[in-house]
Amino acid sequence: MRPAAERFAGHRQALAAKVLAAGIKHHKTLEAIATVPRHAFLDAGMHPQAYEDTALPIGHSQTISKPSVVARMIELLHKPRHRLGKVLEIGTGCGYQAAVLSLLAEEVYSIERIRPLHDLARTKLRPFRINNLRLIYGDGILGLPQAAPFDGIILAAAGLGIPDALLDQLAIGGRLIAPVVKNEQEQQLVMVERMSSQRYQRTVLDGVFFVPLQSGIV
Repeated sequence: MRPAAERFAGHRQALAAKVLAAGIKHHKTLEAIATVPRHAFLDAGMHPQAYEDTALPIGHSQTISKPSVVARMIELLHKPRHRLGKVLEIGTGCGYQAAVLSLLAEEVYSIERIRPLHDLARTKLRPFRINNLRLIYGDGILGLPQAAPFDGIILAAAGLGIPDALLDQLAIGGRLIAPVVKNEQEQQLVMVERMSSQRYQRTVLDGVFFVPLQSGIV
């Protein structure tokens, strides 16, 4: 993660401190937040806000997620004493979360359904030369069966439920983290662990707010 003005190094450390204060305890996740230059994934006009713990617009009615929420979801993907192997991200957006994940997982596959955002993420990520990250333009609801099973699956958009295709592509022992719509005003973060080929354990966690999960490509 070299390409980034070093004048932002202190900002990255300060952001990691904010994420720690928000309750994130996983050391390697905090290190990744302190490493990835969030401003590099935003338009220049948004740079003054880049290291605030807040969601910001990236165009096409989408947002770059709040860093403490990114960290919370990634922290939940980790099982104690296990390194993340292969991870699938649904909703690349501008590529920030994918960059953070690339520092923590052996392989990352990230799907984006909005073509201009897929292209934007590719442009933003290119200078970092991340060898273990693959970007895919496609319908995230279908997952990526050709690369399954995944040790972790993370959704950056909220649906009414969790797509069956994604549950099928989760490895036994793996975790899926997703925001799920509870009602018109509320969403909840949900963790699903695959216990066996037919058994899943679901845990409802924090209240969150994400853009809607949609099907198809545009």
